[in-house]
Amino acid sequence: MDPGKVVNMIYRSRAPLRIGLAGGGTDVSPYSEEFGGAILNACISLYAYASIEEISGNEIIFEALDRREIQSYSISNSIPLTGELDLLKGVYNRICQDYHFPKSAFRLSTYVDAPAGSGLGTSSTLVVAIIGAFVEMLKLPLGEYDIAKYAYEIERKDIGLAGGKQDQYAATFGGINFMEFYKDEKVIVNPLRIKQDYLNELENNLVLFYTSTSRESATIIKEQQKNVVQKNQQSLDAMHSLKEQAFRMKEALLRGRLHEIGEILNFGFIQKRKMAENISNEKIEEIYQTAMNAGANGGKISGAGGGGFMIFYCPGNTRFNVIQSLSQFGGEVKPFHFTKQGLNSWTTQSINDESKN
Repeated sequence: MDPGKVVNMIYRSRAPLRIGLAGGGTDVSPYSEEFGGAILNACISLYAYASIEEISGNEIIFEALDRREIQSYSISNSIPLTGELDLLKGVYNRICQDYHFPKSAFRLSTYVDAPAGSGLGTSSTLVVAIIGAFVEMLKLPLGEYDIAKYAYEIERKDIGLAGGKQDQYAATFGGINFMEFYKDEKVIVNPLRIKQDYLNELENNLVLFYTSTSRESATIIKEQQKNVVQKNQQSLDAMHSLKEQAFRMKEALLRGRLHEIGEILNFGFIQKRKMAENISNEKIEEIYQTAMNAGANGGKISGAGGGGFMIFYCPGNTRFNVIQSLSQFGGEVKPFHFTKQGLNSWTTQSINDESKN
């Protein structure tokens, strides 16, 4: 190699975002502890990325490339959470605490294919991706369940963000999964073996529409949690119905009864609105009804609700009419494919010419 050129190691990872198909919200405490939750979700070809690059000097640099945010700190075992780049800092702090890191300067860079607050599990998936980069760098002995639980603890307990458990497990495992949630934070991930023909048809008939609005999911989730604690019967009945929806969706997919998918989604849309205020609003209702009038026979709000992405099931060739009808709202139809692979990490190199500095 030419004199003056320095090789730096880069540790990369990516984890897939997910769409929830049924059972959304039943993975959130305290409902999952008291009644047991069930969710069916599918990972898609949109990702969260993380890279850790060794650099010279004595700084730690945190950078969210998609949000154009960057902060730097002197090497330390703990970085203060300031409300900016807290997901990056939170993972770093926990890794330092548990694995006696760091020993040298580095740059942690992230990027997500969908905006924060869009309902595809972006925050949790990003946490999983960041952990994956550290696992690759430090050769940590963590399996899939370990990483998913680690991500949950960092996001929900260390950083204090409200939410459920499904996103961390979906991002780590990948594929289409039926997940069960119980007390003592017990989670069981059941990968579904769905025939490829069924998956092709499902993928063809689903339209993923970004409403061009994001929302703060924590507010909605906290109200949902409050309704469980206070035994709000309407909210509890809705959650029970959504858990039932997850079982119905699993059976329909495994047995190829795709003609039932729209009806099952529509059932969930009706029930989800009863869980908490602000899950739906006037714009969401207008978008939903427009899609239904154009040929969709069911749909849902992705994530906690209030905005972000919506999903519609469009049987036959109705997807094209539905897409055209949604254009009036100024949002974006996002192409996607289902992906079987979950968290994936690897190592590469960068060559820097020090003589140019």
